[in-house]
Amino acid sequence: MMAQPRLAQSEMFVGAYGGAMVSTVLFSPKVPGTSDLLKWPLGWNAGAVFRYGAHKVCALQVEIGYAQRGWREYSQTDGYDYTRRLHYIQLPLLSHIHFGGEHFQGFVNLGPQIAYCISSQESGVKQTTSVYQYRPIDHAFDWGVAGGLGVYGMHRKVGVFQLEARVHYSFGSIYNNSRAQHFAASNLLTVSLNFAYLWQLK
Repeated sequence: MMAQPRLAQSEMFVGAYGGAMVSTVLFSPKVPGTSDLLKWPLGWNAGAVFRYGAHKVCALQVEIGYAQRGWREYSQTDGYDYTRRLHYIQLPLLSHIHFGGEHFQGFVNLGPQIAYCISSQESGVKQTTSVYQYRPIDHAFDWGVAGGLGVYGMHRKVGVFQLEARVHYSFGSIYNNSRAQHFAASNLLTVSLNFAYLWQLK
């Protein structure tokens, strides 16, 4: 197997990102009113980015940021509209693979992500008196995988302007999933669209 071609000098970028996101929790058994993508609650995320590259087509990207996740239960027919928001500090560690010309490139980001829920809030009308999905979450720590596709324009004197669509899936459940518990699974799924600006360090 041929090694990736190395750069004559390694590259380092720092910057910030921000954007909008929608999310839900994949409950099993299913919670009514949570499946419609158009009804997923809208949130936002923002943070800092560091990217290091020593090869022409791949780099390592580390981020730390804040994200609003959660789920919504909605039914116009049955008259309920409930939203739970979960506020996370997240840390993705991503392989950054890029391709294209000198000033305009496409890229793929892929790698693991860990996060910790620092707070939660709820609003709206609950659909049932059941306490299963309305009690505090059991697991604040979250781990999963993130992947994104995007494009950016780059100029050495101006910086990098980047747009990315990303999906994150949590392998961990927010509620206990033993046989004695109600939910066999409760995994977060998030879709985000982010804009970033990065500056190349000398």
